[in-house]
Amino acid sequence: MLTEIAERSNAIEECYEFMLAYAAQGLPSDVGSESGARLREFLARAVKALSGLAESYAEAVKQECFERAERYRAFFAVLDRDARDSLAAIELVLAQPAISSQLIDNLNASIHLRALLTDLFLMSEIFKTQRSWTQQLVAAEGSSAIAPEELHR
Repeated sequence: MLTEIAERSNAIEECYEFMLAYAAQGLPSDVGSESGARLREFLARAVKALSGLAESYAEAVKQECFERAERYRAFFAVLDRDARDSLAAIELVLAQPAISSQLIDNLNASIHLRALLTDLFLMSEIFKTQRSWTQQLVAAEGSSAIAPEELHR
């Protein structure tokens, strides 16, 4: 599950990074350009990655047995909303017969997409922290360096 989440996050982040580069090119249209064709590929990958994103995170939290998992529910509602809002914006752009650099620059500036990226960065850091904490606990359980009562604080 964590691999799937990493792949989804990477697809979204790579799309955003490519969009930054595309926006800087000043192209009037994606039609007939190599970068325009690649742009549509990146956007399509992001669309796929966004579908069911919050559910994937919720499942990962469940599988990883995070403590106080119920506290994640409200955030997953936010993540779902941000993913759906970003998805709507990306699909709107993909529906256009020509995608200019200016249009992509506006998509990059979208508060929906920025909120989504921040959500992903936040969850990435939480997963790293949780994984590190779990590894420390496992190591500590086999060591007398930490008293058992300290493990459950």
